[in-house]
Amino acid sequence: MDTMTVGEAARAVGVSTKAIRVWESRGLIPAAERTAAGYRAFTAADLDRLHFIRQAKTLGLTLNEIGSVIAMQHAGASPCDRVRQAIDSHLTAIDRKMADLMQLREALTIAKDTSQTTCTDDRDGTVCHIIERIN
Repeated sequence: MDTMTVGEAARAVGVSTKAIRVWESRGLIPAAERTAAGYRAFTAADLDRLHFIRQAKTLGLTLNEIGSVIAMQHAGASPCDRVRQAIDSHLTAIDRKMADLMQLREALTIAKDTSQTTCTDDRDGTVCHIIERIN
């Protein structure tokens, strides 16, 4: 088969047809050729680009970052340094998020543990001792 429909391309790459349409509208892939009936016709080169975008998304790159990488490659520049910078940035963000989540987990554990002794059934004007006693 020389070309594929958007549905066939989506299945081949493992993404949704909506993702392909978004990537096309964002300029990450060239506008697909159209059949006489008006259907998009994706070539092997289009599938290669779709695979690349999917792999980049797997690494956490944003569509803007992917677009930048593609533009650099089209301009004849090596985008590897840009990709490394993006990965470093994402790793830093993940590390920060993990630290925040660990702090949240610790606060929740303390709140849960102290709730055993601070929660009572009496109505003393508080909404919830667990929340009100958090520092």
